[in-house]
Amino acid sequence: MDEDVELSAVPEMRLIQALVPIALLILMLAGSVASFGDETTGGPAQIALIISGMVAAAIGVRKGLTWDMLEKAVVQSVSRSAVAILILLAVGALIGVWMAAGVIPTIIYYGSLVLSPSIFYVATLLVCAIVSMVIGSSWTTAATIGIALISIASAMGLSVEVTAGAIISGAYFGDKLSPLSDTTNLASGLSGTDLFKHITFLLWTTTPSFVVAFIFFSGATVMMGDVMPESQIEALRETIASTFVLHPVLFLPLLAMFGMGISRVPAFVAIFVSTLIGGLLGSVFHDSAAVAGGIAGVLEYIKAYWLAAANGYKAGSGEPILDDLLSGGGMASMLTTIWLIVSAMFFSGMMERTGMLQRILVSLLLLLKRDGSLVAGAGMTALATNTIASDQYLSIVLTSRMYADEFKKRGLDPVNLSRTVEDSGTVTSPLVPWNTCGAFMAGTLGVPTLAYLPFCIFNLTSPLVSLLYAATGFKILKLRGAEKSN
Repeated sequence: MDEDVELSAVPEMRLIQALVPIALLILMLAGSVASFGDETTGGPAQIALIISGMVAAAIGVRKGLTWDMLEKAVVQSVSRSAVAILILLAVGALIGVWMAAGVIPTIIYYGSLVLSPSIFYVATLLVCAIVSMVIGSSWTTAATIGIALISIASAMGLSVEVTAGAIISGAYFGDKLSPLSDTTNLASGLSGTDLFKHITFLLWTTTPSFVVAFIFFSGATVMMGDVMPESQIEALRETIASTFVLHPVLFLPLLAMFGMGISRVPAFVAIFVSTLIGGLLGSVFHDSAAVAGGIAGVLEYIKAYWLAAANGYKAGSGEPILDDLLSGGGMASMLTTIWLIVSAMFFSGMMERTGMLQRILVSLLLLLKRDGSLVAGAGMTALATNTIASDQYLSIVLTSRMYADEFKKRGLDPVNLSRTVEDSGTVTSPLVPWNTCGAFMAGTLGVPTLAYLPFCIFNLTSPLVSLLYAATGFKILKLRGAEKSN
């Protein structure tokens, strides 16, 4: 049989059969969270995804599919996450090398001088929003300024969970409104909407959501309780200064990352190059004695950074707080996150290939009779696809393709669809632990998804505002000449 035909053949599936793997996954994940808490994504969630995927496969085989067909679908599904996996590995290497080279210690030192604890959370929100809007990437924002801000928060005794929420809120606000963002272009393109009309229409839901986030993070320091005393922060700065050679030029790797992001250099390449720059600068400022030792000294320097990129950096200042703060990174630190992504894409591949995901979505569409319910249904579909298919791009693609014709048939402007997909698809992806975005943010920032989730105020508010508009009919744009319907 021709491979394309073989992969396109989808068996007839009853709704109750399509829901079996979903129900099993929900039960197993709920049990996992109850039993293991934040440790869920360290292995139990992966097992739940694999078992649920195998149940979907068993139903598919009973419907006439072969294991070879299913295996090919899984390979295709996992291949969609290849770029995310490469970026995660690059981020792990970057953190290890930047710590060893003194880049992150320099950022912590100067950042703690500039950023007051009383405004830290709201400043984090605003800085990440601006950076993400300029470079058009929430991932690159988190992998650069996000890592630095998490480190500064730790040094000040501030909550890393709240900080991660502020980083992600700001990063996705900027990503959502940036004309350079791939998800913004994808949502508008698939829905048949002009890019800048899409961005302008997004402001109606994005602005109030960001205002809510701004208010929350403005008062978050008071709500979260006491921070580390200034005397203790100063003592920590002194220890950093005595352990590392600090110099403003060590900001260069971070600035280089921003420059490459603005220039649309692929994220993996930008992170890789910034890691090399950090290692070279570290050799100049920290390893002059090793370099002076000749070939043997140079080889020791190379070995040190090689190991930092692979296995992370272990600080040895003798100060427990500082050593804990400045130890970590390395590609090896990302392996559990990659395991989660691969397991999630295994489940996603099985659900797609057996036709279960499509069957669930089609059944949902039949229930949506009113304009408001159609818009709300598109949002819920995007959110559900983020959860089931574990990939924000697939969420955008499936929802846009599924609803585009129905929106036009009912006289609704496609901009309603593109906005809804962004409100409920793009911004909710980092809230799902096994979604590629959720796994990436947790791995990059070092904060479990379920720990930062309550503080992603912008991401939580956006779909709610979208649902409110759908329920009230506010800013639901009709095509010119189309009759208003209930």
